[in-house]
Amino acid sequence: MSQQPIRPKDECGVFAVFNHPNAAVLTYYGLFALQHRGQESAGIVTASGPNAPFVVHKGMGLVSQVFTPPDLEKLKGNRSIGHVRYSTTGSSNIKNAQPLVVDCARGQIAIGHNGNLVNAGVLRDELEQDGSIFQTTVDSEIIVHLLAQPSTQGGVLSALRRVQGAFSLVMMGEREIIGVRDPFGFRPLVLGKLDGAYILSSETCAFDLIHAEFIREIEPGEVVIIDENGVRSEFPFQAAKRAFCMFEYVYFARPDSIIDDINVAKVRTAMGRELARLHPVEADLVVPVPDSGNYAALGFAEALGIPYEHAFVRNHYIGRTFLQPTQLIRDFNVRVKLNLIKEAVKGKRVVVVDDSIVRGTTARARVVNLREAGAAEVHMRISCPPHRHACHYGIDFPDPANLLANQCTIDQIREYLGADSIGYLDIEGMVRATEKTASRFCLACFNGDYPVPVDPKLDKFIMERRQNRRNQLVEPQPQPELFPQQ
Repeated sequence: MSQQPIRPKDECGVFAVFNHPNAAVLTYYGLFALQHRGQESAGIVTASGPNAPFVVHKGMGLVSQVFTPPDLEKLKGNRSIGHVRYSTTGSSNIKNAQPLVVDCARGQIAIGHNGNLVNAGVLRDELEQDGSIFQTTVDSEIIVHLLAQPSTQGGVLSALRRVQGAFSLVMMGEREIIGVRDPFGFRPLVLGKLDGAYILSSETCAFDLIHAEFIREIEPGEVVIIDENGVRSEFPFQAAKRAFCMFEYVYFARPDSIIDDINVAKVRTAMGRELARLHPVEADLVVPVPDSGNYAALGFAEALGIPYEHAFVRNHYIGRTFLQPTQLIRDFNVRVKLNLIKEAVKGKRVVVVDDSIVRGTTARARVVNLREAGAAEVHMRISCPPHRHACHYGIDFPDPANLLANQCTIDQIREYLGADSIGYLDIEGMVRATEKTASRFCLACFNGDYPVPVDPKLDKFIMERRQNRRNQLVEPQPQPELFPQQ
């Protein structure tokens, strides 16, 4: 039986290098820095020069598990793209690992994608009716088919105008590397430089690891083409209201990354201070849920003058899979990742600061652990608003029916968790912590205001029509008689 993810998951991280003799090695280190964005699979594609054959290596697991020194030795070339993935569309198997690579009438194309296409069902249905045969179940392959169509006038830019939703892409062609960010700017994408080579990455933290210079963010709606002539930009999309995913600041981005000219750790610390102003509490200890709750808890503790202590110890050496426990070990999925220092909390009034509560199962288990350890009081503080709505743009928030805050009042959540009190940061305080305005963000998972409309009924109709078409293909057809009666 498949396990439900106990934390929200983002689809992926992307990385690309143009004009460096060790492109694959740089991409390998870049993916290491982006490992937090996807732990399901990893891949790198390289090429040596114009029209040279693409070399690809990808597999299931962490970057360190997928690539060995001999693997990297085979990835010769001066340009490269890489990808780490967690599936939000498509199943978890090797055929869905990226980058995707095709050889078509336009030449060789490789693509790595971060985000979700909201019109994936419509486009896939159209392409299948026109004869396209899909090899994967990821919506990223739709972009590949659009690019590969000889009938697509205007090439890459024309194909990209047909997709809708969230997409930060890196692509490699016969002579160039291309970076694309959707017109809403849902997902991050940044440009850097190292020894004359240009670098694209989901986050700036990857530049720090390889000592690359951060140049700038790719603008929403921008397409950057990097070739032997340098970098040039196109803006092929219709202008849209900016809608950067707020959850990048709350949870996904690494704290050492810079997003929109502000450090992520600084934002999270400010969220903790805002949370303390909104929901103060008398307590003996502030305990973060590592790692994404660390900075919010620090801000909360500083604002109220309460001691801050790491009472939860995180196991950093959990691989992709492990032997599932029997009923002898309760709450195994929680305890294997976070264990409690009981002496730190016994007899104390404890405030637990976390970045979010989605289903509530892990938060409830942590409260139980604290009670068992002898905590006198347990107060939950959450550094973002309640998640009441699904995400359609690349984060694995489940159906709203499975979101705790969609089904329960705040007091019912407190009761379910078994906490003495609970407090969520509000939207205003969360935005204030970023030093930006609410108009720059997608807040749909909090307020239900979707920047790009989504029609689940249309998707259901398309899926049913596609299934009917498949059923017709497998139905036995009447065969001609070998010896027809005269």
